[in-house]
Amino acid sequence: MTLTLLHTAEAHRITFDTLRDRIAPGRGLHHIVRKDLLDRARHGINDVLRSEIATLIETAPGLTLCTCTTLGPVAADAGAIRIDQPMMQAAAALPGDILMAYCLESTLAPSLSLLEAELARADRPAPVHPLPLNALWPLFEAGETQAFAIGIAAEIRHVAAQLPGLGSIVLAQASMAGAADLLRDLSIPVLASPELALCAALSRL
Repeated sequence: MTLTLLHTAEAHRITFDTLRDRIAPGRGLHHIVRKDLLDRARHGINDVLRSEIATLIETAPGLTLCTCTTLGPVAADAGAIRIDQPMMQAAAALPGDILMAYCLESTLAPSLSLLEAELARADRPAPVHPLPLNALWPLFEAGETQAFAIGIAAEIRHVAAQLPGLGSIVLAQASMAGAADLLRDLSIPVLASPELALCAALSRL
């Protein structure tokens, strides 16, 4: 069965092809890149946009993995895998408080709702500390991915040092995954969604 990936940034095509080459060499991926969907969703997802996303997923070949956190709930309603679900499940299984960093305001509500749902499913009440990093998003849009990752890592280090009960850090958006490599020296897990989600999706094929 084909795995289709619905992206809202061209950069994700390279990210997931690189992951595929390491995790499942030879596995074909079908990419759909629609930046306009995120541009529209940032102002709220209306019925027209919801229907368009559903049609994309229903007509895509095979199983669809939606790599956009903002579109995640709507995509899941249409039968797609949400990119952040495996990551949120992993976070819910770890002890301690959770620092959830995000770079788009439209990401906050769906990410927080999913994380809280996974915590409830795991029967593990835990404080979640949202960390908005919206000022860094223009770097990603401009293609300055290294500066984007460095900025995220610096902000997370600063905040994490002030949270003694912290047990894990969640990078809410796939675009933020590069910061995880810059935080490997921390004594707590830093969770990014792309690899966890691709492994989960491939296991269902």
